[in-house]
Parts: sequence; structure tokens; C-alpha cells
Amino acid sequence: MNREEILQQYTKGEKNFTGIILCEANLSKVDLNQINLSQAVLNLTNFSEANLSEANLNGAKLNVSRLTKTNLIHAKLNGANLNLANLIQANLSNAELIEAKLIRAELIRANMSNANLKGANLTEADLREAILKQANLQLVDLHSALLRSSCLANSNLERANLHRANLNKADLRGVNFNNAELTQANLSLSNLSQANFKGANLTEADLTGANLSGANLDSAILNNVNLHGGNLYNSNLSNAILVNADLTKSNLIHVSCEGADLTSATLTGTKLYGVSRFQITAKNITCDWVDMSVNGDGSKIINLTPEKSKLFFNPTQPTVKVIVDTPLDPDSHLALAAIYRQIYKQYNLLGLPPNIEVNSQKTRLSIRVDKDEQLFTTAYLMIYPFKVSTLTQNYFLELIDRISQDYSRNLDVRTSNRFANIRVNLNKMKRIIEELKANNTQPLQILNLKFFSSPLKIRIINSIGQNFCLTNSLDYIQVISDYLIKKNINKEDLVNSFIDNQQFHKSLVLFVKNFS
Repeated sequence: MNREEILQQYTKGEKNFTGIILCEANLSKVDLNQINLSQAVLNLTNFSEANLSEANLNGAKLNVSRLTKTNLIHAKLNGANLNLANLIQANLSNAELIEAKLIRAELIRANMSNANLKGANLTEADLREAILKQANLQLVDLHSALLRSSCLANSNLERANLHRANLNKADLRGVNFNNAELTQANLSLSNLSQANFKGANLTEADLTGANLSGANLDSAILNNVNLHGGNLYNSNLSNAILVNADLTKSNLIHVSCEGADLTSATLTGTKLYGVSRFQITAKNITCDWVDMSVNGDGSKIINLTPEKSKLFFNPTQPTVKVIVDTPLDPDSHLALAAIYRQIYKQYNLLGLPPNIEVNSQKTRLSIRVDKDEQLFTTAYLMIYPFKVSTLTQNYFLELIDRISQDYSRNLDVRTSNRFANIRVNLNKMKRIIEELKANNTQPLQILNLKFFSSPLKIRIINSIGQNFCLTNSLDYIQVISDYLIKKNINKEDLVNSFIDNQQFHKSLVLFVKNFS
């Protein structure tokens, strides 16, 4: 069958040309809307500027065919062979190309928006400036494909193969790369904001200057990746593997990175405001300085030696420990949970429940916090349910005031400001406690529970691992002496286990000075 026979029959209303053989024919600019060419052999045929909208080309052979500016809207090309085909500026929007073969096909500036290419083979295809918005590209093979300056916004590339693909300057906003293969891919200067890379493999990928703001990189593999100057603002790097990654001068403000492995990574010049460095692996880090300013404007630079870098990236999570001299019973446990829940519900404080360890003699309540500055206020709130709380809380306030006054001349500006902030924040907590008491937040039944009448020890641990006991001074014994008498505890028996006030104050100043 030749060109004239097809056009003649099509004009008469015949649209079924299943399995025809028509190689090297010229069908450019013809109107073949809704034609059925399934399983047809059409190699080297010229369909340039033809109308093949809604055509059925399932299983057709179109190798080395010419489809420049061809209208293939809503066409079906499932399982079709289009290897080395010329589809420059073709319109394939809403087309079906499931498991189609487009090896080394030319798709420059082609429109494939909303097309379904699931399982298609586009190895070494040229898709420069192509439009693939919201396209289904699951399991697609784009090995070594050229996608520079293309637009794939909100498309689905789940489990796709993009090994060594070039996506330089591509628009990849909101793309789903879940479990995709992106080893050695070029994603430099691309827009990947809100993209999903969960479980993806980006080993040795080039992400220089890429925008990854809000991206999800949970459990992604980023070994030897180049993220120099990348923007990862508010992205998720939890459990990601970044061994030997280059993050020089990248924006990591408000990034979540719990469980991330940054072994041997380079982090010089990174913007790290709002980043929790707890629960990450950071061995052999290379970092000369970091930017801790709120807006990443360089107004707060921290210079780091190799030793300081090790401490900076491997901090201990600040923790408050309240040791109660009696085991926790079920009724006390229920009352404690109710009070802490009320504090969280009304003031959004003490959001995480304490870790509780109980033995035959003592109970240890532990709460981890994000910043050293939260240690004093958290301790202040944690002891609220206990009988000795008011005495102890007032002692905290007096202690901070006394150090601020007595050591004012000897404190450096940063440490002095830290004590001032602690004092301000403790006074805020005092007002909250007063509101709680006015609202009768403490259940009446705790008055009869032995647990809440027991003596306390309060330990705080800062981010460099320093351990300090806030209730370990002779001053504190004096403050609670009446309470100890009522409990039949001889305060003289306790003196040897406490330190003198001067030594206590100096230790506390050093503890606060070492806040990160």
C-alpha cells in the first residue's frame, strides 16, 4: 500500500490500517486524525506536521521516522518503536507511550505534558527544552538522556533510570524521584524545589547551584555528590547518606538531618541556622567556617579548627534529668502525665514525654531539648508537680541573679548575655507557673502521693557533654532546710556531698560559657 491508496481510503472513511507496511513514504502535513496504524511498519516515513491526534500506533515500527511538529495529542503509541525518530517540536500531550522504545530519539522542544511513558526506553534521547509537565515517567530508562532546560514539573519519575542523564537548568519542581537511579546525573542549576528523592540514588551526581528547597531526600544516597552552593532550605535529609559529599557554601537553613551520615563531607561555608546537629554521623568532617546567621547573610560566622569542627558537628543533645528519691508508682505516673499534658496543651511546652527509668530506690525523668538555652526553663517546668518545686524554682531565679551581679565584671559579653536571657526566660516560666497554680492544674490527689513529696536532684547536660547538678550547692541545702527537717532528713549528713558556693558558681559560669 502506498501514500495515495491510504489517503484515498481514509478520505472514504476507512481508518483501520492495522499492520500495513509503508516505509519511506511521505505523509507530511496530511490529516490522519484517529487513524489506526497499530502494528504497522512505518520506518523512515515522513509524518512532519501531520495530524495524528488520537491515532492508534500501538506496536507500530517508526524507527528513524520523521515526526517534526507532528500533532500526536491523545495518540496511542504503547509498545511502539521510535528509535532514532525525529520528534522535534512534536505535540505528544496526553499521549500514551507505555513501554515505547525511543532510543536516541530527537524530542527537542517536544510537548509531552500529561503523557504516559511508563516503562519507556529513552536511552540517549535528546529532550532539550522538552515539556513533560505532569507526565508519568515511572520506570522510564533515561540513561545518558539529554534533558537540559527541559520542564518536568510535577511529573512522576518513580524508579526511573537517569544514570548520567543531563538535567542541567531543568525545571523539576515537585517531581517524584522516589527510588530513582540518578548516579552521575547532571542536575546543576536545576530547580528541584519540593521534589521527592526518598530512597533515590544520587551517587556522584552534580547538584552544583541546584535549588532543593523543601525537597524530600529522606534515605537518599548522596555519596560523593556535588552540592556546592546548593539551596536546601527547609529540605529533609533524614537518614540520607552523604559520605564524601561537597556541601561547600550550601544553604542548609532549617534542614532536618536526623540520622544522616556526613562522614568525610565538606561543609565549609554552609548556612546552618535552625539545623539540629544531634543524631547525625559526622566523622572526618572538613569545615573551616559556618554561617549561623538567621538569614544566611554572613552576620554570624563561626570559625572552626579541626578540633572545634569535631565538637561542633558531634554535639551531645542537651538533656535535663530529674532524679527522685523514690520509685514511681502507677498513680503518680498517671498524675505526672496529666500535669505535663496540661502544660503542653496550654503553653506548647514539654511537648516530648520524659524518658522514665525506675529502680527499687529512685526514679529518673529525662527530657532532651534542642538548644542549651532551654535547659534551665525545662528543668524549671519539670519540677512543677513536686512539693519542693516552689523553693527550688525561687532558688533558680536567685542563683542566676546572684551570678549575673557577682560575676558581671568578669563575664565576657556572650556569656553575660546568656545569663541575661536565662533570667528573662525563667521569669516567663514563673508567670506560667503562677497561671497554672491559679487554675489549679495540680490534681489534688498528688498531695497524698509519696512520690511528689520526695527530695530531688536536678542535673543538666549541655551540648558538649558537660554534666552539672543544679541542686548540688550548700546554698540549696539552706534553702530547703525546713523541708528537710519535716522529712526527718538531717541536712548535716548531706553537707559532705555538696560543694561550697564559690566553687559551685564558678562551675555554673563555665557550664553556660560552653553553650553552643
